[in-house]
Amino acid sequence: MAAQREWIETDYYKVLGIPQTATDKEIARAYRKLAKQYHPDANPGSEERFKEISAAYDVLGDPNKRKEYDEVRKMGPIASGLGGQGGFNFKIDDITDLFGGIFRTAGGGAGKRRSSYSSSTTPKGADLQAEIHLSFLDAIKGLTTSVNVTSNVRCSVCSGTGAKPGTSPVTCQRCNGTGTLNDNQGLFSLSSPCPDCGGRGVKVTELCPNCHGSGVERKNRQIKLRIPPGVSDGQKIKVPSRGEPNAMGTNPGDLYVLIHIDKHPIFDRRGDDILLNTPITFPEAVLGATVTVPTLDGTVSLKIPPGTKSGKTFRVKGKGITRGNHHGDLLVTVDITVPDKISDQQRKALENFAKHTPAVHSKEDGRI
Repeated sequence: MAAQREWIETDYYKVLGIPQTATDKEIARAYRKLAKQYHPDANPGSEERFKEISAAYDVLGDPNKRKEYDEVRKMGPIASGLGGQGGFNFKIDDITDLFGGIFRTAGGGAGKRRSSYSSSTTPKGADLQAEIHLSFLDAIKGLTTSVNVTSNVRCSVCSGTGAKPGTSPVTCQRCNGTGTLNDNQGLFSLSSPCPDCGGRGVKVTELCPNCHGSGVERKNRQIKLRIPPGVSDGQKIKVPSRGEPNAMGTNPGDLYVLIHIDKHPIFDRRGDDILLNTPITFPEAVLGATVTVPTLDGTVSLKIPPGTKSGKTFRVKGKGITRGNHHGDLLVTVDITVPDKISDQQRKALENFAKHTPAVHSKEDGRI
């Protein structure tokens, strides 16, 4: 596990505002809240904060990366001081073995304990990122779709060997096929990847005409992915092993797809609740009424009690976003409409109503 300096310097738990004991659901919930708050589209000028939040979730949202991050943080400065220097790749076990070997040797124990670069550990390829735009309803309901990415893939001519068809790579003479070179330091020895073969243990004498020995080629790929119901704007979907392969054309990284959600003409969203504004008339507000309002999957009847004020919000249970066994609600806010034109009959009725309605304010109350 390569120690990463930024992991030592940045507390990703603090970035997301969560404790180190947070569950996966709590991490995802915190990320969604912050991503919505600091998304550049909704909050111009917050690009750096949004990147910081996304970087924190990229690590803590992945159980394997989170475990690795926690281990590096526990090691503290030693990970920053040892990891990644001079091309060495230390593992937690390697460092334990290394220092254990020192103390065993110093104490007259059973000889030196070697810490080495493991040629059997295949390096992982680079992660890729893509973006996808979803309609409001597709994001709510979820769907299976695809994204297009351009990346390196294993060479189709040499199958990633880098060798011309009909030939094979030969054993590297410098490292004798081990892929590593040892550096004796007295009490212990360190190993680094062989510079002649790049740690592969073999060399190509006749290069593949398609990839010129690299083992990879550039291609456009269409990658299928499943968007789960209820994704949020700014959320990232991880597609394992769909990134770029390593230099040997194997062990690809992951693909992270950034979600963008289009606006809906009448609905909005807050968490798993759906928000809706609906107009009602003045008589409906005063006398009460039953109105029909749209939902994500049809319509429902909403009872408006007498004396309802403009801006009042009513909750319709279970008509929001459904994720597993959890159901959000539909929050309906009513707006009392004022007509631009009225008929003579309506005017007479309103004048009669006004005649029998006491004034809200008067000169005696000191406000006019």
